[in-house]
Amino acid sequence: MCKEKSSIGFGLGLIAGVVGGVIAGVLLAPKSGEESREKLKITVCDLAEKHSPAIQCAKKRALESIDLLKYKLERQYKKFDNMLKSNKMKKAKELESAQYKI
Repeated sequence: MCKEKSSIGFGLGLIAGVVGGVIAGVLLAPKSGEESREKLKITVCDLAEKHSPAIQCAKKRALESIDLLKYKLERQYKKFDNMLKSNKMKKAKELESAQYKI
């Protein structure tokens, strides 16, 4: 499991680095805006075509991880909520028994 997380992180970092490099290259290039936009469009399209399966796989894994985390958080919240309700019931019973002792 730990290896999967590091793989996802590496993949996302790689994608972010490539996108950042492309953007920086276009912005710093000594060409006109129209030429730069056209070059950026071609580069992004090529990048999307070449890495589409990898991006889809990374997206799927990220969404699965998010769903798992959401499930675990909801389960922990329910446990905590039940614990609070249990403690409230315990206090109420203690107060009730204390009232009858008087």
